[in-house]
Amino acid sequence: MSMNREDEIYEGRLKKHMDELKWLYMELYDAPDMFEELCGNMSRVYKERKKALKELDLKREADPEWFKGNDMLGMMIYTGLFGGTLKGVEKHLDYLQSCGVNYVHLMPLMESPKDRSDGGYAVADFRKVQPELGTVDDLEHLAESCHKQNMSLCLDFVMNHTSEDHEWAKRARAGEKEYQDRYFFYDTWDIPAEYEKTVPQVFPTTAPGNFTWLEDCRKHVLTTFYPYQWDLDYRNPVVFNEMMYNFLFFANLGVDVIRIDAVPYIWKELGTSCRNLPKVHTIVRMMRMIGEIVCPGILLLGEVVMEPAKVVPYFGTVEKPECHMLYNVTTMATIWHTVAVQDVRLLRKQLDIVYGLPKDYTFLNYLRCHDDIGWGLDYDQLEEWDMLQAPHKRYLNDFYLGKVWESFSRGELYNDDPVTQDARFCGTTASMCGVETALESQDDRALEQALRLDLMLHAFMLMQAGIPVIYSGDEIGQLNDYSYKNEPEKGVDSRYVHRSSFRWDLAENAHKPDTVQGRIFEGLRKLETIRGEHEAFTAQAHGETIGWEDKAVLGIMRTGKTERITGIYNFGRSEKTVSWIGGGKDLLTGEDGAKGGYVTLKPYGFIWIREGL
Repeated sequence: MSMNREDEIYEGRLKKHMDELKWLYMELYDAPDMFEELCGNMSRVYKERKKALKELDLKREADPEWFKGNDMLGMMIYTGLFGGTLKGVEKHLDYLQSCGVNYVHLMPLMESPKDRSDGGYAVADFRKVQPELGTVDDLEHLAESCHKQNMSLCLDFVMNHTSEDHEWAKRARAGEKEYQDRYFFYDTWDIPAEYEKTVPQVFPTTAPGNFTWLEDCRKHVLTTFYPYQWDLDYRNPVVFNEMMYNFLFFANLGVDVIRIDAVPYIWKELGTSCRNLPKVHTIVRMMRMIGEIVCPGILLLGEVVMEPAKVVPYFGTVEKPECHMLYNVTTMATIWHTVAVQDVRLLRKQLDIVYGLPKDYTFLNYLRCHDDIGWGLDYDQLEEWDMLQAPHKRYLNDFYLGKVWESFSRGELYNDDPVTQDARFCGTTASMCGVETALESQDDRALEQALRLDLMLHAFMLMQAGIPVIYSGDEIGQLNDYSYKNEPEKGVDSRYVHRSSFRWDLAENAHKPDTVQGRIFEGLRKLETIRGEHEAFTAQAHGETIGWEDKAVLGIMRTGKTERITGIYNFGRSEKTVSWIGGGKDLLTGEDGAKGGYVTLKPYGFIWIREGL
């Protein structure tokens, strides 16, 4: 492709978005000089973009649905825990391919202070990788290797705040007004006090309040999450421009998916909750257009940990889209609620909402991730079923701690508040399913049930609309690791119970059917292969739920152009038999899917039945 042709392509993309981009920018900032600077740097970044990435952009522009295939499978990994370094991850790409993975989410790896990193979400330098993990060149080389193996690479973009060790923060602390204006600095408590009246606390136990007093410069600074994470002030166009340059820097390294961390918090206004404000959507919309102009092959993934009604707006509209993908957070938490109470009604209600949304919306579905599980359930609905919020949260935590008599789970509480008695929960999928308990007690029957539950939940996740994502280690049933308690830097954060080193010794058992690892790994691969082979699992297939009188059983029916596949899942701890008048083949066994008009499921059993149309 000649340079003239490249220029034509860029100018065409710019022309398509220029009027709206300029209008939004000027409405927000009324700063023509800053807009001109932004446009100049966008052009520069485009010219610096590698030929291979430009070709990938064109390919993906021609097929805008490229990421919605039923063969998409993601995995979240910590670079240091999985491969030691970025080069180590690159050496293990073959293993990821053997897992069926073609979408790799690297957890935060940009330079952060070791003792104040919040798991990498307190970034001190957006252009440097943590030295122990490698270099920016290593990251770029890993992206190239992923592309050669038809894998996409995802990286977190922490744009709400910086570390207090970031250059901007250091200069602000030293008294430079220009840099203080990039954060929320106040000489007195008057304005912070007004914010505190309306802004909820994220971590009331471990990081109470929304402001931190800086004794050395005698000022208050806004710190929504932790005292060492200073919120950026996006009312300042310098902040927006500079952060967009960081975003484009990642894109030019070859990162395919930019995960926008804590996106609802980005814009702050006095007298509000500083959550989900309209101008957040203005910023994300501008970010989407900047990407489509400079690097249209990349995707925006929004981290919006809210109920569905507040999540959906981050997709934008068909005419003015924002994020390409969002997390299905609420369904994840509700799945674990359903396991504990053996009652699928809330889960069914939420799936009906998701299936009622436009098929253009793409959710990332998962059972576990790097974070804790917050019990942000629909308590208005649950209270109608006599499940009151405070006692129900306590029950869920007790169940997954193993304190309830019928429980099999093991794990740890996170941010346990003795006043409100509220807490979140941490643990791996396998430990929450009972594998850890069964192995400790050497109970073969309990182990059989735990493994069945593990695979049933993964099968349920794989049948949801969107992209399934596995948390590294879950594919081999990795258990909780309590050794974090012996490390001073980690001991106070129970999330490290499921943030442990990948067990390569256990991965060697992945293809041994008589091992726990082999049973989970091969079971997952079979399910993933079936999903990739059948048209009913594509994004355009119609999804709906099916219910029975028994509240422990839930069905999902996916109907495509040529086939219908129905998944029936038993969330109960006893055998269930439900009526099923449809015919079809059991996709896992090849046998008749329903015998005599009924389907019988073992405790935590499931079935996938295919009918041709």
